[in-house]
Amino acid sequence: MLIDTHAHIQFDTYDGERDEMLQRAADAGVEYVICPGIDLATSRQAVALADRYDAVFAAVGVHPHDCEDLPEDWLKQLEALADHPGVVAIGEIGLDYFKEYTPREAQHEAFRQQLELAASLGMPVIVHNRESDEDMERLMSAHGDGSGVLHCYASTLDLARRMVDRGYLISFTGIATFGNKTVESTIRGLDLADIMVETDSPFLAPVPKRGRTNEPAYVRYVADKVAELQEVTPEEVVRVTTENARRCFSLPV
Repeated sequence: MLIDTHAHIQFDTYDGERDEMLQRAADAGVEYVICPGIDLATSRQAVALADRYDAVFAAVGVHPHDCEDLPEDWLKQLEALADHPGVVAIGEIGLDYFKEYTPREAQHEAFRQQLELAASLGMPVIVHNRESDEDMERLMSAHGDGSGVLHCYASTLDLARRMVDRGYLISFTGIATFGNKTVESTIRGLDLADIMVETDSPFLAPVPKRGRTNEPAYVRYVADKVAELQEVTPEEVVRVTTENARRCFSLPV
């Protein structure tokens, strides 16, 4: 059974077909879906889905695009949401210098505070990093070793190895199927024990579904590509990445 470790299935993209979408995931062998928030509202929605569906677990957090003009008590609200039994991580948090919708200092402060919150709660983090390698690594290193995942990974193998040494896993999306040489070389260079798979739905549908709305059932195509690049069987990728996800997010067997 596979685990899609990152899918925004609370987005209104899936309104009216969420039950069917999750059934397709189950039919494709997806046991669990981790649904991260990107702000307070979507974090609440993720928690609601974890209440509704046995196969869904939530993460709560504020994305770097959404970290400006937050309410004064936003961190307390996140902490309260994190107390829900269906919440398994703080995320999606991090830095994004590609679109830079919010000032870097605001991103840094929200990232620091959420790293501290995760550490205080003993929870893993789900980290977004886009063209911000140096600052991301610096801020995370300031908190010492941790746990969690660098999601939708598209940076260098050297950085991935350093983050693995600090206790983090590296997760790959449909980008692995797009012919991206950096991603392919990173997958080849990591141990399978340090890898997870995800869709980042509704974005980044993998080949052969590229251009469509992504969904958790398609995580199998990512796993198949990891198997090709690692030169192991798809069954081995399913087994090991599922074990990694269970360990990372303390998921039930």
